[in-house]
Amino acid sequence: MAWNEPGGNSNNQDPWGGGGGGRRGGDQKGPPDLDEAFRKLQDSLNGMFGGKKRGSGGGSGGGSRRGGFGLVWVSLVVLLAVWLFNAIYIVDEQEQAVVLRFGKYHETVGPGLNLYFPPIDRKFQENVTRERSYSKQGQMLTEDENIIEVPLTVQYKISDLQSFVLNVDQPEISLQHATDSAVRHVVGSTAMDQVLTEGREAMAGEVKERLQRFLDNYGTGITVTQVNLQSAAAPREVQEAFDDVIRAREDEQREKNQAESYANGVIPEARGQAQRMLEEASGYRDAVISRAEGEADRFTKLLTEYSKAPEVTRERLYLETMQEVMSNTSKVMVTGESGQNNLLYLPLDKMINGRGAASSSAASAGTASGAASQSTRLPPELDPREVRTRESR
Repeated sequence: MAWNEPGGNSNNQDPWGGGGGGRRGGDQKGPPDLDEAFRKLQDSLNGMFGGKKRGSGGGSGGGSRRGGFGLVWVSLVVLLAVWLFNAIYIVDEQEQAVVLRFGKYHETVGPGLNLYFPPIDRKFQENVTRERSYSKQGQMLTEDENIIEVPLTVQYKISDLQSFVLNVDQPEISLQHATDSAVRHVVGSTAMDQVLTEGREAMAGEVKERLQRFLDNYGTGITVTQVNLQSAAAPREVQEAFDDVIRAREDEQREKNQAESYANGVIPEARGQAQRMLEEASGYRDAVISRAEGEADRFTKLLTEYSKAPEVTRERLYLETMQEVMSNTSKVMVTGESGQNNLLYLPLDKMINGRGAASSSAASAGTASGAASQSTRLPPELDPREVRTRESR
């Protein structure tokens, strides 16, 4: 009968021992007895799992055994709850999980809520979209036997989680070793000038290609996305000597550039002058040839006319020749009707104008005055007065 049932003795049925069955009298109230409370709780649990309440007599041994089975069930329930808590896991959108069952590959799990069965199953969960990086710096020997320090950074990500987990024990350690091998091979086959200056980009591409080939051969499941070769430098012990060499190389390049600039200015000018001389010679040749051909053609036509009328042709040739000769002289002959009393006339003004036109514009005035002073002192045989005197005699 429950302690609070109607008609029951509430003082004797009180589960907290507040009645006369407690350590104190029925008329005295005090704090509950803890041992009695635990016993009553155990009896309640035994009743839940098929046991019986503990009696006051010799049946206490059977109830104790039944209480032990109840604790085992409680422990099993707790262990089941803990197992379920560990067996249920969530895979993020950027992750994947590889499940091994009895040590053998079972499946690759994608994003979502999943369940596996430890310790039968083992789970390896990794982020397969995040790019990871690995940096390295070390002294290396170049092709021309110079020691330099080459820093670089490798960016990579996991492309095949199954290979990443199962094929290699420590894939990232393998990545570091493969990077060291690839960089030393590329630097060892490149001259120091290329490593220090403009050859870094080509070297980075070659290192990436060789490193990816190594990782594919190992089956690491890693994809190299970028290899960055930073500015290489000489070791600190010889940095000053390297700086001197670099400055000397820069001076050499500057002198070469200046020489090429001078050559680019002189050579085209010389070529232009040579071409001009060739063009002038070609023009002179064509002019001479054309003039000779014209004279020959003119002579042929003149011969034809001369054979038709010799006297007329001779007279015409004489007049043309005298006209051509007299047009280039400044002397004028004045004769009478009878052919006597010939007079030589010298036009001094035309002589002065002719000499002034032949001289340069800067010295035209001086040349004209000098010609005038010289004309006043002509030789006796060219003086008009002397000529007239001789003719009158």
